[in-house]
Amino acid sequence: MNRTEITLPGKPDYKYNEAIKTLRTNIQFSGSSLKTIIITSTAPDEGKSIISWDLAFSFAEAGKKILFIDADLRKSVFLKRHNIRTKVTGLSEMLSGQARLQDGIYETNIPNLFMIYAGPFTPNPTELFEDRNCDELFRMVQEDSTYDYIIVDTAPLGTVIDAAVLARHADGIAVVVESEVTSRRLLSKVNQQIEKTGVRNLGVILNKVRMSKGSYYNSYYYHYGRKKYGSYSDDYYSYGYGRKEPAKDEKK
Repeated sequence: MNRTEITLPGKPDYKYNEAIKTLRTNIQFSGSSLKTIIITSTAPDEGKSIISWDLAFSFAEAGKKILFIDADLRKSVFLKRHNIRTKVTGLSEMLSGQARLQDGIYETNIPNLFMIYAGPFTPNPTELFEDRNCDELFRMVQEDSTYDYIIVDTAPLGTVIDAAVLARHADGIAVVVESEVTSRRLLSKVNQQIEKTGVRNLGVILNKVRMSKGSYYNSYYYHYGRKKYGSYSDDYYSYGYGRKEPAKDEKK
């Protein structure tokens, strides 16, 4: 198996880390049949790649064997964000038949964490996800007893249908939404798409929560560059961190 060195972007805020652990615990209590989990969002820049990575990392820290699949073939930022300098065989090359499926799975310097990188940009990711090579890849990794969980980061479901196409391989899907920005209308549209796939809807991850000035939870933000990331939620409400407030209606 190939190996890559992943540079971590820095230690998260304590309360953010606790929220990710809460998310991890909720997933673990969702049943033993939950192995392959898709993380998507309603729109770009809601933080779903950060959340999906931190969830995978948290599982790995807890001793679970994790395969992280970067399936956002349209706008992957993983190689740059984590300073991957080695040339890697990616998912787009595997699904298009340019590389063997087994050649694209990488062991990392992080214990218990394995990776499939996105690979070169492709103009037709949906077609690749519908290809039999994709079916074979998921069959291979799901039957591999090495992995306790498979975390799949996908493009925003409110923008493109990649996550819906991949849902046939998943046991559950969770949606990242941006606090006070994501509209009910868009979230409803995404939930309808998920319902059509028949995959289990695991709920919503409320991100970029704005804490009120002077609040006990004001330091809860996790700073990554200039972006701030918030907490896990269920049924569209914040899970004990910050305000319990649904996403705002779409602005006219």
